[in-house]
Amino acid sequence: MLKKWLAGILLIMLVGYTGWNLYQTYSKKEVGIQEGQQAPDFSLKTLSGEKSSLQDAKGKKVLLNFWATWCKPCRQEMPAMEKLQKEYADKLAVVAVNFTSAEKSEKQVRAFADTYDLTFPILIDKKGINADYNVMSYPTTYILDEKGVIQDIHVGTMTKKEMEQKLDLD
Repeated sequence: MLKKWLAGILLIMLVGYTGWNLYQTYSKKEVGIQEGQQAPDFSLKTLSGEKSSLQDAKGKKVLLNFWATWCKPCRQEMPAMEKLQKEYADKLAVVAVNFTSAEKSEKQVRAFADTYDLTFPILIDKKGINADYNVMSYPTTYILDEKGVIQDIHVGTMTKKEMEQKLDLD
């Protein structure tokens, strides 16, 4: 009787362990740069010199924007991004990754941020994160859900309303 009881417990444990492993294997999103994939994490310095990573925004929707100061469409959408950040700060993180290696200087990026009164983090990309995300044109924006999964990729300028719709903030 004891042998049957122990065999039953072992069988239940084995089935549970197998089920847990299957759940862990198939519930994780594949890391990549396509819609439906987990956005690759990265860590860069901000204009203020602090380290910031994509993981810092977990739990919030993320507007991940790749831009440059010389990009006219980028300049056009920055005020809308700032408004979004202020309006939805409790559930949205705006993360702006500057293509710093294509800028004249970091001072130019800082002056740009000051001119537009930008309060969201501006990350200085000297590592090539732009290339890791296959950014070919500016601005390029990735919309991530609260778990860091890519929901949308948009190349070109967006209005505040378009950003709100893509982020499903209404």
